[in-house]
Amino acid sequence: MRSARHLLLVAVSGLALTTGAFAAPALAQTAAPAAASAGQVAPSAPWAQAASDIPADPAVRYGLLPNGMRYALLHNATPPGQASFRLRIDAGSLMERDDQKGLAHFMEHMAFNGTKEVPENEMLRILERLGLAFGADTNAFTSFDQTAYMLELPNTKDETVDPSLHILREMMSAALMAPDAIDAERGVIVGEERTRDTPQLRVLKTQLGLLAPGQRLSERLPIGDLDIIRNAPRQRFVDFYDAYYRPSRATFIAVGDFDVDAMEAKVRAAFADWKPTAADGPEPDLGTVAAREPQTSILVEPGIQSSIQLNWIKNPGLEPDTVAERAADIRRGLGLAVLNRRLGEIARADNPPFIGAGAGYQSLFDSLDAGTLAVAFNPGGWQRALETVEQESRRLAEYGVTDAELQREIVNTRTALQNAVASAATRSTPALATGLLGAVNDDQVFSAPQTNLDIFDKAVEGLTVDQVNQATKAVFEGQGPLVLFSSPVPVEGGEAAVTAALEASRNTPIQARAVEAELKWPYDNFGAPAVPASRTEVADLGATLVRFPNGTLLNIKKTDFRAEQILVSARTGIGELGLPADTLSPLSMASTVLTPGGLGKLSLDEINRVLSGRTYSASVNQAGDAYVFSGATKPADLQLELQVLAAYLTDPGLRAAPFEQTKAMFPQILAQLGATPRGVFQRDASGLLAGGDAREVTPTAEQVAAIQIDDVRNGVRSALAQGPVEITVVGDVDIDAVIAAVGSTFGALPSRGAEPTPPAGSTERKFPAPVATPVQLYHTGPAEQALGFVAWPTTDQIADRKIARQLSILSDVLQLRLNDEIREKQGLAYSPSAGSSASDVYPGYGFISVTAETPPAALPKLFETVDAIAADLRDNPVSDDELNRARRPAVERLRRSMADNGYWMTQLAEAQSNPATLDQTRNQVATLEAVTAADLQTLARQYLKPDAAWRATVTAQAAAAQAAAAQ
Repeated sequence: MRSARHLLLVAVSGLALTTGAFAAPALAQTAAPAAASAGQVAPSAPWAQAASDIPADPAVRYGLLPNGMRYALLHNATPPGQASFRLRIDAGSLMERDDQKGLAHFMEHMAFNGTKEVPENEMLRILERLGLAFGADTNAFTSFDQTAYMLELPNTKDETVDPSLHILREMMSAALMAPDAIDAERGVIVGEERTRDTPQLRVLKTQLGLLAPGQRLSERLPIGDLDIIRNAPRQRFVDFYDAYYRPSRATFIAVGDFDVDAMEAKVRAAFADWKPTAADGPEPDLGTVAAREPQTSILVEPGIQSSIQLNWIKNPGLEPDTVAERAADIRRGLGLAVLNRRLGEIARADNPPFIGAGAGYQSLFDSLDAGTLAVAFNPGGWQRALETVEQESRRLAEYGVTDAELQREIVNTRTALQNAVASAATRSTPALATGLLGAVNDDQVFSAPQTNLDIFDKAVEGLTVDQVNQATKAVFEGQGPLVLFSSPVPVEGGEAAVTAALEASRNTPIQARAVEAELKWPYDNFGAPAVPASRTEVADLGATLVRFPNGTLLNIKKTDFRAEQILVSARTGIGELGLPADTLSPLSMASTVLTPGGLGKLSLDEINRVLSGRTYSASVNQAGDAYVFSGATKPADLQLELQVLAAYLTDPGLRAAPFEQTKAMFPQILAQLGATPRGVFQRDASGLLAGGDAREVTPTAEQVAAIQIDDVRNGVRSALAQGPVEITVVGDVDIDAVIAAVGSTFGALPSRGAEPTPPAGSTERKFPAPVATPVQLYHTGPAEQALGFVAWPTTDQIADRKIARQLSILSDVLQLRLNDEIREKQGLAYSPSAGSSASDVYPGYGFISVTAETPPAALPKLFETVDAIAADLRDNPVSDDELNRARRPAVERLRRSMADNGYWMTQLAEAQSNPATLDQTRNQVATLEAVTAADLQTLARQYLKPDAAWRATVTAQAAAAQAAAAQ
């Protein structure tokens, strides 16, 4: 169980500015190609490869039905026995009429709400009975230019594939859109709009308005117009559905462990007789990019990250996807990679001028292309941040990249592409399906990894720095710059001050970048390599357990899930158990410096530079009962990976820069969390649910400011100084090679002795006492936003996970009830959620909970409904059907995860220090499958007691102040 406070600190320490600020807002409901079948229309014409010299991935079968519907089928057995379906409609919010704003997204919801052959509310139940959980396996999204429906099938048996295809076909051609169903869903959409109305979304609206004034893009956010959502008559839905839900606009994608011929026959049988019922909808007029003078706009939005974004826009490039186009993209991308690396190094230096910065280039929905330079900073530091990024981008434009920098980015990119080729046979099925969907939407050729590598190698052959410099310079040309300054507080001097500062910076002379010093990797000798003291095989789990003379434990599992992938973790110490429970410890800030602090002999940037082209990663975190060192690599770099992790254990850098940056950022992070109900709950819930345990309480900005780096360093060094190390290695491994690599690194270290002793009281954690009146928390956002939370104390999963697993099924049943009652029937919340948490550290600690974002006035009804659901679960056994709809998706989800290296990393992490976990792994599926309705009723009676519930609300601070004033 991970602490929200801990996750917050990790997020702060690793904060990086995302420059892709215009990623499509997607509203979620939550050789030659193979020969075509006889009588099939030639498949080449509708696909991007028809206009390209790039060969499509030959493993994909492309098809076109006589009615115009396209399909792409790909056999892939990672994970085995499963499949991913995607069905794309070539229509999104850009296609809406003025009186239909929001109906593309609304229509996505209505496609799930009853068809001619599938009654309302029965569609999701059918899929649940097949093992597909709503949200996780059954979902959809609407963007500006597409609507996509997604199914993750747990198996490819006929009894699963056939009804899934039938449901998708019904959704596309036979949605009922019954007036009462539309009316019932209006509240769900309004709730979704309320939930998504965040400071970040309001900034996005302002960005689009600045970049695309008068263009359709700035007027068609998918969530739409609330007045239309609340009042649009049924005929407007029908108009949109008939015009755009049609075969010629549909593309079906299936990836998975199936026979392609058989799947093709099923797809043709399911969709071949689909015929449009009305004229095709018109293509929208997206407008053109108007001539623009430089412009500065300031948006003051409480709760937002302080940032400045400079944009240069131009009419979109709509050229086909060709080798030449990709080569141009590669040249530009390499130059931007150099610039972004430089900006990252500045951000990680002492006393940095900004939190994060980056440059990018993107095309926005065929409406415009934008080159972007963005920087995030702390309030009051905007001028230094702006000057630094402007001058650094101009330094690159005037002096260019160096050959050393260019070669480093070429090597890194080529390594990634080579790794993709090596692991092509075990690519992930969901990722491939999503990649095909993206290629279709972007009118790109879905090319094989080897093709991508070949194109890259050809593009960089003889590539000069001048060519890269020219490509990069063009990013910052066009109409503009259009400057958007987003700030939580007013900016002194306003737009004129920002414009003047930018102009002054542009007139400041700059010098060429200093030459980087040569570096060598210094962590290649940890002592005499050790020979194992013992080696044991756990045959039924396919694990090898090794013990070294110095006490190091090694757990290995060889898998064939992912070619060329190896995951590594090392656990030592006692983690948060080493912190006092009654006071804030400087050691609570350990995660902010463990990874970004680099190593004693090399900073993080120097590590990246000296290991350029190698495949490795490193992350160090303070977990509940250990410090965890983890990474991923490939067989050729396993020795290096272990050297890196061993170096982080024995010689952590613990540099002050990332810690000081965290301290400086913390007030702004807390303000951002305070702007939304969910942010406030994320900030406060861990401490409240832990009964005030200081290790879980999010510290104040003043507390963080008072912590000194030397106190953190001393605490970390002491915490890492002792305790045996348990290493787990899972993946495409040679077992003897793993043993040798660990023997020369961790196994070669001096004996580390026993684990530290936890402070008095630190091994205890208590759930808060029940409350008659909900604990009241407050956010600073819109008054119509609120959150309600209910939790009941349960138990742990330390010695035996059986009860915890049964409770997880109870929470899944609770989720089904929330979906039916709170979302669908009452429309109180868009995405109410249930969950169960059981500690693997603190005896007796766990809880089952319900969270929902609602209007403030609906909170009493929310609590009343949750209480009624809990009472019914206590008083009546669930039906066999409901049990199956909760249990089967959970079992299928578990089976799916068992075909992934990450699952086995978790399961084997304590295979020797706590061997009882092996039996818990063995019986996991059987335990879930054996859960009965009687078990769930017993648990509900034991734990879902009305007098044990703890409740909380999060409402608007302004509304609370007004109410107090009125009283």
